[in-house]
Amino acid sequence: MAEPFTIRIFVPEGVRLIDRMNWTGLGVVFRRENWADTSKRAEFARTGVYFLAGHPEEDDERSTLYIGQADGLRTRIGQQLKAKDFWHWGVAFVSTNEGLNRAHITWLEYALIKRAQSAESWRLVNGNAPQEPALSESEKADTRAFLQEILQILPLVGLTAFQARRAVARPHATSHAASTAATAPWRSAGAANESDTLVVPAQREGFERVFLGERAWFAVRIAGAMLNKIKFIAAYQTQPVSAVTH
Repeated sequence: MAEPFTIRIFVPEGVRLIDRMNWTGLGVVFRRENWADTSKRAEFARTGVYFLAGHPEEDDERSTLYIGQADGLRTRIGQQLKAKDFWHWGVAFVSTNEGLNRAHITWLEYALIKRAQSAESWRLVNGNAPQEPALSESEKADTRAFLQEILQILPLVGLTAFQARRAVARPHATSHAASTAATAPWRSAGAANESDTLVVPAQREGFERVFLGERAWFAVRIAGAMLNKIKFIAAYQTQPVSAVTH
């Protein structure tokens, strides 16, 4: 079981500032539409790492994420405002005592991208995975500790890209019922207007590994009143299939 911890959130106009007792880091949560004013804050003149988050694409049910680092966050994020139009909000992490240098943030970027790729929870739009930079043993230990603080805070502000998605829905229908749901997922076993099938969008990799391989699917938001009515899960494969197949 993870150790309990406390974070402090201060909410001045336009941002949320997040820190912890005895931690030299500071998180800043900001909105894209407020960047013109937010960018004037002193935190964005520092060295740090940042995350840009956006809504899912049409062909992918996952949220979108970009991970970056910069010696001067203000300039770099300003460039991303013009270069990338997918993101709606972001989070930046800096040191309150100027303890992060270029080598540290390059290692943080490397470790964060590697974890996000492994989790496969969000759609990562970084073009290339950076190589691990060389750090001394002590520097790596300190930077790894800073990373753990970041990973504890991110889910609390809604960025869950580093948590592996868990398959929670497991169908137990007979082969005949499953076949019926696949060929006619809109049909109801009861009243004509009562839905009994949940249709989930699925990319090829997730479809083959989870839906077929584990006979399960990831967590899905659904109204509580519908839970007892759902009997089948149907998979809508995204492009190039673009059809309900199972």
